[in-house]
Amino acid sequence: MTDIDADTLLPSGRMREQAVEGDVTQIHRGQQYAEEGDTFEIDGTTFEVVDIGERTLGEMTDADARAEGARDLDHYREILAHAHENFEWDEDSEVVRHRFEQR
Repeated sequence: MTDIDADTLLPSGRMREQAVEGDVTQIHRGQQYAEEGDTFEIDGTTFEVVDIGERTLGEMTDADARAEGARDLDHYREILAHAHENFEWDEDSEVVRHRFEQR
């Protein structure tokens, strides 16, 4: 178990705030940024990474999108397109899901 920087896993301040509020409980990233059991802190609240899993964008669901603070999968796609220049949704793109819980 390692203490990691919250900014590494959750790159936006808005997502960090949503995690503290309990609205964001996971994030998909293009590569693995943590291990199960790693912890991070946001504004005095400690979180633990409880699950790491490889999957594709095509496997994501509306529930996954809501766990990342979006209304649904379409909204999640819009957020990604806005956040990443030249982003194109590819169902076969491999991503890593990092799920975490407040301690």
